[in-house]
Amino acid sequence: MNKSNAYVSLGVTLVILTIGSQIRAQGLASNELPVGDGKVSNQPQAGYVFACNQNFRIGGARHTGSWFHGDTWNPLDKPHVQGRVLWPNASFAATANGNMLAIKGNGLPVGTPTGTFPIASDDSVYAYDTNPNPISAQQLSFNIPLKPVKAQEPRCLPMGMIGFTMNGVAFYNALDDAGRDAAAHEVQDLCDGHPQGKGQYHYHSGSLCIPKGKNVVVGWALDGYPILSMNDAAGKLLTNADLDACHGRAEKVVADGRTYDYAYRLTREYPYTLACFSGHLLPETRQLIHRSMGPPQSRGNPKRRMRHSGPLG
Repeated sequence: MNKSNAYVSLGVTLVILTIGSQIRAQGLASNELPVGDGKVSNQPQAGYVFACNQNFRIGGARHTGSWFHGDTWNPLDKPHVQGRVLWPNASFAATANGNMLAIKGNGLPVGTPTGTFPIASDDSVYAYDTNPNPISAQQLSFNIPLKPVKAQEPRCLPMGMIGFTMNGVAFYNALDDAGRDAAAHEVQDLCDGHPQGKGQYHYHSGSLCIPKGKNVVVGWALDGYPILSMNDAAGKLLTNADLDACHGRAEKVVADGRTYDYAYRLTREYPYTLACFSGHLLPETRQLIHRSMGPPQSRGNPKRRMRHSGPLG
């Protein structure tokens, strides 16, 4: 086994062994999370997703489970998709090129596992979520600004990719196809991820398989601003009350030798990642992402395979 493969295997082992302790360290064992259903807006509003799409279709998980307790849900009570699949062909690179950060990857998680998808009919979670989509490589290649510029007005979030993690996995907004709280309703794997209709593996919330800590850069939004961990420099666990309508705040962040004056933040509570774009988004970025992902998967029942597909996934 070469050094890189050994590192991946060690990383996967550590992720699996520490998932339970990380959940408890975040205080989730004794705290319910509010379900975000209905918190979709057509303008920036703290604690809501400012969504470009306001007409949702039937989709997502088909049943709610015992992890729902009225208008709250508990991640510790929620089951996960079976399996621990490694992706040795996963690739991701973020390289400064002029005034752009060039992103190249195949959308597969680098150094962390996924569950087994499509969800098997003998997996106990199939009773709640029948996600029929296999995970597949996307061959993504696009740019985001090295020096992001605040937009005059916040921009809405599309369905599909809104950012990405440092292990090469896409961030999606907090909504499922039906416009509900995806993290609460949809059954995901041990890393809180799952694939959509074009096979793109993604997170709707802060994954247990990405770095934790104080002021850790966990990824980037497509407008160029960094996405930081749940804890600030002093170790405080941030909430929606600490953030603006786009789920970020003005603060000095140094990443890869570059200084930023604004960052998005992960939170335990809905909407989890971004709520809108604070910065200008390059039109060609969305076009390149859409083009590189190709058509939806063609295997399986055609009525089922469109689940999680959306305009861009």
